[in-house]
Amino acid sequence: MPNKDGKNFLCFLPKVEKTKTLKPVTQQNVSTMIVESEKQVKLKTPDELLEVLKDRCFIRQEGWWSYEFCYQNRLRQIHVEEDKVVQEFVLGVYDEEATAAFNQNLSDISALKDPRSKDASQRYHAHQYTNGTQCDLTNQPRETEVRFVCSEPRAMISSITELSTCKYALTIQSPMLCKHPLFQEERPVWHTINCNVLAKDTKVEEDPHITMIMDSEDQSCNFDSSQ
Repeated sequence: MPNKDGKNFLCFLPKVEKTKTLKPVTQQNVSTMIVESEKQVKLKTPDELLEVLKDRCFIRQEGWWSYEFCYQNRLRQIHVEEDKVVQEFVLGVYDEEATAAFNQNLSDISALKDPRSKDASQRYHAHQYTNGTQCDLTNQPRETEVRFVCSEPRAMISSITELSTCKYALTIQSPMLCKHPLFQEERPVWHTINCNVLAKDTKVEEDPHITMIMDSEDQSCNFDSSQ
């Protein structure tokens, strides 16, 4: 294999063995994973991983308004002056039944669609918050979908969006979710290709389908390749 200066190298490709992969079970909260050996491994569900947030509240300020989220309790939109709440709208109260129904509808993990993406970095676990303060424009209670995403380094409110009139989406960074396989991104595996320079009088049969780009003048070299 020649470099750009015409020097020929003999390169050795690493032997790569296929690793066994985990296949998700298509059931609510995905509490287990089946290994190819058919041995079941018990995993914590997303809700079990999120239990560390119980009794915790988070606040995010955006201009005039602040948003106070208390896990499995309620979400408020408030305006504070001199440490006193002078305006308040409840954007939803935790609804256990609506949350269970929502996650039940997402049982087919093999065909994840919005609001959960096939891209692990875009997936989230959702809780439903309903029965908030009545909206003047719709005459319906405000409601919010709280979306927990795998994100480091700490738990916090990362954004709030009004999806439609008086219906919101609140995103919570949740590093504890990163322990669950469904929320982990597949990382590339790197392998080293070892090359040694060949003597000038060594005959090399060139393969037109292989090219090598090198900037080093070293007599031996290592290359990294991503599988």
